[in-house]
Amino acid sequence: EDDPERLTALAVEIATRRIPARFRLNPLTDVQVLSPMRRFQLGADALNLALQQAVNPDGPALQHNNWLYRQGDRVMQLRNNYDKNVFNGDIGFIAAVDPENRSIEVHFDDQQVVYKSSELDELSLAYACSIHKSQGSEYPAAVILIANQHHHLLQRNLLYTAITRGRRLVCLLGSRKAVQTAIRNNHILLRRTSLSQRLSNGATNPC
Repeated sequence: EDDPERLTALAVEIATRRIPARFRLNPLTDVQVLSPMRRFQLGADALNLALQQAVNPDGPALQHNNWLYRQGDRVMQLRNNYDKNVFNGDIGFIAAVDPENRSIEVHFDDQQVVYKSSELDELSLAYACSIHKSQGSEYPAAVILIANQHHHLLQRNLLYTAITRGRRLVCLLGSRKAVQTAIRNNHILLRRTSLSQRLSNGATNPC
């Protein structure tokens, strides 16, 4: 499938209903949707809105910019915050929303963290995320969108990264042509660091 509307609907159906029913996985905690990009119709931002509506449509919420942060939502920390002891890529769940004080409380693995309205830019919904943002993470099930809309990002190493995020199950959705494009595109940018030259010259501190 390559039509953006039908592909979005299919991704939501598979991530929130088919996989949980067939494999007894929790759509909130066990299934991660991945996209090569954040923007546009098949990007992580748009997918997050569709998935939020399917998984967590009701309850106390706080509007901030284009996002609605709702109690029960799965969220991701977008940058290191040493004061709060939360770091880029950390996943948590919104435990409470305080509309009066315009704040939310997020439960991470071992702590509860309060975010004021001015700090909400540090969080995004995390039902879907970019493949780049998923590096270093692993999920019971990964649902990966690869479509022609993503053409300028389709590379073999990106597809490899996405597929290896799924620990138990990987579901690849999209266009056969887009997948073939990614597999064929094995261009790796050459990084010029002079490291080998420094090592061969016996440098004691290459950095």
